[in-house]
Amino acid sequence: MDEIVAEYIRRTVLRIPRSEIGKMLTTWGFLSENQLQSINLHQIKENLSREVVQLCEENGATIKHAANLDIIYNYTYRDKKTWTVYKMTREGGDENIIFNMVDFKNKFKTSLQLLLKNVTITFKKYEDNSVWIRVAWGTQFKKPNQYKPTYVVYHSQTPYVFISHSIYKSCRDMLFQALLAATSYSEIHEMDLRSRCLDSLKDIVFKRCNQNVQNFHPRPLQERNSALGKVDPRIIQEDKNKKETIWRINEEDFGNGSLPKLQYAQYKLETVFKSKPELGILNDKEPFRCLVTFSSPHLLEALKSLAPAGLATAPLSRLLTCIVPDAKNSFKITEKKHGFSHGHPDQ
Repeated sequence: MDEIVAEYIRRTVLRIPRSEIGKMLTTWGFLSENQLQSINLHQIKENLSREVVQLCEENGATIKHAANLDIIYNYTYRDKKTWTVYKMTREGGDENIIFNMVDFKNKFKTSLQLLLKNVTITFKKYEDNSVWIRVAWGTQFKKPNQYKPTYVVYHSQTPYVFISHSIYKSCRDMLFQALLAATSYSEIHEMDLRSRCLDSLKDIVFKRCNQNVQNFHPRPLQERNSALGKVDPRIIQEDKNKKETIWRINEEDFGNGSLPKLQYAQYKLETVFKSKPELGILNDKEPFRCLVTFSSPHLLEALKSLAPAGLATAPLSRLLTCIVPDAKNSFKITEKKHGFSHGHPDQ
């Protein structure tokens, strides 16, 4: 077995929590049942990883087997990475092309290997119709770096692709070409939507959230009062009618179900100062730029809690409540002649 393969398997095993090693190796399916039972899962983890490598060497493991174990690990712990959403489009909008996994793999590999000789490509299909692709990049003269691969998640029969955030631009362009060739789409563009929670990104783009006002169904009064009773007791609200109004507006904006998990929302402002000589303000042709970022382990839940807690007025700005409907958490606000353009027509 190649030393690079052995070392990569060893490091992958070391990353897996001890309680999950047995389960993950079983899911991998490369080791026999007798080999799995022979592993001492209670020994020092370093020794455990070397024992797994020895068994893999007996079975003649290749980089393909090692990459498959790596995909299983990253699928299980997919929230450890930041994912960016991309959307593909076809000329004429024809979406009736039937997905074929064998054809997809062949076209993707052929396209990418024509552009780059030294590249490792591994596929794994899951029951939710997602195809996980692991790409380890090399150069024309260097072997692929297995420790800095790119992970791509594509859902068949959809135009959406989720790509792990860290990828060089040159590699990204080659990856896009391979994706378009494999899926018969003609263009791909970034959606300005990122998060560590891959499942939440899928909920947003596949419209599995109940945030839309059209799907809003008010909670029973008793249930709403119960939820409001959980607000910090140090905050006193004497006007019950006002409290009810705030709760209704808040639920119209955010819905009454669970919200997708996003870690931040980013707003880039670009404007120009107006000339007011009497105030000492001169017109500057150079635009004024600033960046505002709202961050939280669960941003949407944090925003939803502001008005009921008395920390913000209701309704919140549409720039905060349009994140899910617009499928964006990165916005650019620019100035027009008669106002601002910020990507949302209701503002």
